[in-house]
Amino acid sequence: MATFPSIKPTYGQQKNSAPLTRRIAFADGYEHRILFGLAEHQNPKVYSFTFEVSETDADVIETFLDARANDSASFDFEAPGEAASQKFVCEGWSKSIPYNNRATIQTTFREVFEP
Repeated sequence: MATFPSIKPTYGQQKNSAPLTRRIAFADGYEHRILFGLAEHQNPKVYSFTFEVSETDADVIETFLDARANDSASFDFEAPGEAASQKFVCEGWSKSIPYNNRATIQTTFREVFEP
């Protein structure tokens, strides 16, 4: 299992939650909601991270993400503010170079549940 390089994202990340539930609506306006899947795996998180780093660190991040794209594997990453690392996939990222020897990489990490 690969572990994301020890490069920290810039402050100001965004965390989204979308619990996996199923909803049944009845004609009289009542509804019933149930969890879908295992209880501990029914609320995956999606993070938007920005890494404002040197071009060298940006190359390290891109090389790591390219390797995960090639093998379709998840990776371990400890999100800022979380107590433990989780498994994520990164299905897309962008890179800009605003200044000489500086780069900005914007990513979206989606939490996955695997053995």
